[in-house]
Amino acid sequence: MTDRTPPGRACLQELASQRRLPAHQPMDQVTLEWIAENRPVNFDAEPSLPRPGLMLEPPRSWFTTTRQADSNHGIRHNARVSLLAALLAQEYGLAGDDVAAACVAGAVHDCRRHDDRADPDHGRRAASWFLRHTATVTRALGREVPVALLHQAAEAVAVHDVPYDRFTARQEHAYRHAPHLVDVLKAADCLDRYRLPLQRWWPDTTRLRIPVPDWLPSAAFALVVRSEQAALDGATHHHALTGARQSLTPGQ
Repeated sequence: MTDRTPPGRACLQELASQRRLPAHQPMDQVTLEWIAENRPVNFDAEPSLPRPGLMLEPPRSWFTTTRQADSNHGIRHNARVSLLAALLAQEYGLAGDDVAAACVAGAVHDCRRHDDRADPDHGRRAASWFLRHTATVTRALGREVPVALLHQAAEAVAVHDVPYDRFTARQEHAYRHAPHLVDVLKAADCLDRYRLPLQRWWPDTTRLRIPVPDWLPSAAFALVVRSEQAALDGATHHHALTGARQSLTPGQ
């Protein structure tokens, strides 16, 4: 359940400003209003997605705890990243199976986090979990994905939380096997940072290795605000996510 900031409890934005963020950070109404009010001035007034895109909503059971599933790196974040990764994969001409691999990588990339802080090695833990549960993940997606691509997706998940310039020799070697999936997942994860309660934590696309299409940042921002508001208003994860996506793909 998302948090409407009960009386006496500080909002995430205030806690972040004071460097007092807790281990688990569910969205609250005051923080979401602050995010919406700080919408970048160069964003499209009416953002939209060129296509609905493939999105995978990870079940609660994929996460370390129920509390983490409902927090700021939980179900809605992973689902939005799965959608953004699939859209980016399509944007750069990847084939159907590669798009599906990007989607599943996004859906599981943060599923083994212990908390919403830095949590070192959470990418590696998620990749290990994914390789043990590929049949479960592809069944949830509703389509088969070649085994080789699933392993490449796992490699992308394993390094999504490691800056490019901090790759070890082994990680650099793995990157060369699936640069497209690593680049797409890192970009998609970056674009969902508008949910974070300080602007200095918002997307810095200069750190990415692929260009982001002009229409996508404003759509990613709207996707965060609309899905998080729907959840705060009582919608399930599924209805919050699908409603936000549909609102950005009119006529599709």
